Amino acid sequence: MNVLKSAVLAFGILLVANSASYAQETTVARVSPLFDLKAVGAGIVILGAGLGIGILAKGAVESMARQPEISGNIQSAMIIAAALIEGVAFFALIIIILQ
Repeated sequence: MNVLKSAVLAFGILLVANSASYAQETTVARVSPLFDLKAVGAGIVILGAGLGIGILAKGAVESMARQPEISGNIQSAMIIAAALIEGVAFFALIIIILQ
């Protein structure tokens, strides 16, 4: 429930900050702040990557607690998987920024 509250708060702050930047513009180039959703897409990507790495770390720590003798193998597999998740998140952010 705390994650949902944080997400709603972050989305609200994003909308307020976005509308404030539109109020400072002198040209009428944009129609509505709701059409510029790159920041929302970037936030969703970051939330997804954070949740994925968190779930991955939780599972790894639980399995290391059950079988401490193979904790080295679990830790190296966890680090590789976390790096792959971060790579996908960076790729998605680059795609969002370029569009």
